[in-house]
Amino acid sequence: MSFQQTDVRFPSDGLMLAAQAYVPATGEAPFPAIVIGHQTTGVKEQSPAVYASRLVEQGFVCLTFDAAYQGASEGEPRGLENPFQRADDFRNAVSYLATRDDVDPERIGALGICGSGAYVPYAAQTDHRMKAVAGVSGTDVPSFFRDADPKAWHEQVVESGNARTEEAQGKPARMVPVLPDSVDENTPAPTAEFFDYYKTPRGQHPNSIGAYVLRSADMLDQFDSFADVAKIAPRPLMMIAGTEAVTRGFSEKAIADVGETGQLVLIDGATHVDLYDRDPYVAQAVEELTSFFRKHLAA
Repeated sequence: MSFQQTDVRFPSDGLMLAAQAYVPATGEAPFPAIVIGHQTTGVKEQSPAVYASRLVEQGFVCLTFDAAYQGASEGEPRGLENPFQRADDFRNAVSYLATRDDVDPERIGALGICGSGAYVPYAAQTDHRMKAVAGVSGTDVPSFFRDADPKAWHEQVVESGNARTEEAQGKPARMVPVLPDSVDENTPAPTAEFFDYYKTPRGQHPNSIGAYVLRSADMLDQFDSFADVAKIAPRPLMMIAGTEAVTRGFSEKAIADVGETGQLVLIDGATHVDLYDRDPYVAQAVEELTSFFRKHLAA
């Protein structure tokens, strides 16, 4: 291994987040840096580790972290998916990187995978310290849930208030599982794809609980990741998606809305989850990301 990997922690709105720093073993500091965020219900040891371990070899300090309320980070109730907190987590990750002696604070980029691929562009709209922004299989989480079953999603939003009352009464937070306990030949392909990653040895991790707190729905329903994505300009935005990804449309719309500073990269044959960990798809994505960040985080 030609890099150093260490466990670190940094504060985010009063909570301490668990993170891992990947530092090149060769080269001269200060280095350019990339903060990398995990997918919805995921953790830093999954896809972020795959990308960090490859991008650090290209000369970038990489920081992966667990979102507040998730993974090994602080926050109760466990599994809360607060989109506004998720965006702040990225801002605070940049603050942490900017204080490191081995990082050039003027050369920090951000990369998000799946849900983080939408939270990163949202945070970058107003955080101009993020000099280059990228998403892999980027997904606007509320739109993904809403579009899949509008009636069920509306019911979750309505029920969020009751769930808040229950928590105020001291009852445990109600959880919403995102995947079934098993799949068969009748399971929709996207569901089976996620199941194959999160509920098999391929990608499962004990800190990735596969559920979110019910009352997350009323916050998510007010959130629109890409509504003001054009604010990122003149800084660059790259969105990478698989041609076969059910979420491909999110990346296409984001790049259409950001204008001429956007770059859409389509990985032929890849599905949404293929880009979490499978080659040759990840290798192609990393090659594109390396070129992108080298260009825009140059000294």
